[in-house]
Amino acid sequence: MKIRLFVLSALFLTGCASQAPHTVVKQQYTPLTQAAPTQIQGEWSLFTATAATHYGIDERLLSAIISVESGGNPDAISRSHAVGLMQIKASTAGRAVYHSQGRRGQPTTADLRDPARNIDIGAAYIKILQDRALAGIENPLTLRYATIVSYANGAGALLRTFSRDRSEAIAKINALTPEQFYHYVQTRHPAAQAPRYLWKVTTAYRTI
Repeated sequence: MKIRLFVLSALFLTGCASQAPHTVVKQQYTPLTQAAPTQIQGEWSLFTATAATHYGIDERLLSAIISVESGGNPDAISRSHAVGLMQIKASTAGRAVYHSQGRRGQPTTADLRDPARNIDIGAAYIKILQDRALAGIENPLTLRYATIVSYANGAGALLRTFSRDRSEAIAKINALTPEQFYHYVQTRHPAAQAPRYLWKVTTAYRTI
C-alpha cells in the first residue's frame, strides 16, 4: 500500500466540558483494510495515545473499536452514514460531542474522514458515555463491556434491559460480576447486533 504523508497540523478541540484544549497531531499512515487489531494499534498509535491520555480512557479499547468498526480504513462509510475509523455518525455521536464541547452543529464528512479528528471525536464520545449514561458502574471490566455495547447500540437501550429507572439499572448492573453482565447482554439485549459486537470488540481487545 502506498504511504501517504499528512501535512503536520495542530487542531485544537475543546475536551468534554471540564477539560482543556489539546493538540491533535497528524502522522504518516498506511490505510488498512480488515487488518489485525495489533497492526491497527501500531498504525494509529499516535492518535489513539493522544486521545486516550486527553480523555482518560483506555487506548486499547479505541484500537479494538477501530478494528471492528472500519478494519483500519479511514475512508470507510457505512450504509447508515457512519464515517471513518471509528464509524462516527455526525448527527448522533458527532453532534453529542460538539454539544458537550460547547460547539454548534456537527462534524462534516471531511472532518470524520480525517484520522486524527475521527479518533478524537470517538474518544470524546466514549468519555461522554462513561461519565454520564454509564456513570456509577463500579467494576472497570463491567464498565468496559457496557461501553462497548453502548457505543454500538446506545446506552439507553442497554440500561432499559435492566430497568427503565437509570439508578435502579446501575444498581442491578453493580450486583453482577463482569462475567454475569457479559452473559446478560448475550442473552437479554434486544438488539441482535449487541451480543456479536460485544464479542468482536472484546476478542480484538484481548489480542492487542
